[in-house]
Amino acid sequence: MNIYISNLSYGVDDADLNTLFAEYGEVTSAKVIMDRETGRSRGFGFVEIADEAMGQKAIDELNGAEYDGKVITVNVAKPREERSNGGGRGGYNRGGGSRGGYNSNRRY
Repeated sequence: MNIYISNLSYGVDDADLNTLFAEYGEVTSAKVIMDRETGRSRGFGFVEIADEAMGQKAIDELNGAEYDGKVITVNVAKPREERSNGGGRGGYNRGGGSRGGYNSNRRY
């Protein structure tokens, strides 16, 4: 079972996740997702547990629990959606003037 964990403290690493979930069964992988540019944790990760029943027990017991000073959210991971090559993802500052009445030239 693949499990998604969010709201992780930035100090949590792969080994910490492995230790946290090890009491629920054989952890086949534990990965905190890191930002490519900064190398810092993005605050979420994934754990795979071999036994489905034990994975569900881990979700039931750890969802909403406090870990390393933060209340974590633990759910079944959804399959990753394939990204299409066209459209859908907006670029930074694509022009078109101000939005919602905000005027970037205004001085406050």
